[in-house]
Amino acid sequence: MFAFCKKWKQIKGEFMNEMVDEIFSNCKEDLEKAYLHQQNEYLVIRAGRANPHILDKVMVEYYGVPTPIVQMGTVTVSEARILNINVWDASQIKNVEKAISQSDIGITPTDDGKTIRLVFPMLTEERRKEIVKNVKKICEETKVAMRNVRRDALDMLKSMKKDGELSEDEYASSEKEVQKLIDKYTDLADKLAEDKEEEVMKV
Repeated sequence: MFAFCKKWKQIKGEFMNEMVDEIFSNCKEDLEKAYLHQQNEYLVIRAGRANPHILDKVMVEYYGVPTPIVQMGTVTVSEARILNINVWDASQIKNVEKAISQSDIGITPTDDGKTIRLVFPMLTEERRKEIVKNVKKICEETKVAMRNVRRDALDMLKSMKKDGELSEDEYASSEKEVQKLIDKYTDLADKLAEDKEEEVMKV
């Protein structure tokens, strides 16, 4: 009977460890998603230099199917503030141009019948400061999302403690590990925002 109880405790302990590991794994995955979303949001911010990523969210009606521009042609940076789009299907140049004009990127495209050109205007100091505000807002939203991930992870750990599946010490240790993950990713979010601000303010 003693051997059975010992074996059962071992199996139960391994199962609990797996559950805690899964909470950590999901926590890290959700933090990574929040950080990746922040990166993607920054990619499409216009900072006064030619940036192909501002076209990432622009969709073109291509034979009835919303299609990303990068799937319809080659996008290249010809000069510091000039973006060229070579549309493979020449019959779609006007459609691509229309989609860009109707998007919120704020640049009017021109074409010579073969290539669409986007000229990025120099940003004013006032405009740069507005963009920096947006950069900070995105960073704060990212950190709010990360704090929500922490809350969810701790709620699950608290539930395990309440049900007697985790001791006070095990819970305290797990809580510290979750906080380490949060601290790591919030630091990454802050650093990303700082780098983007520096890029935007650089004349």
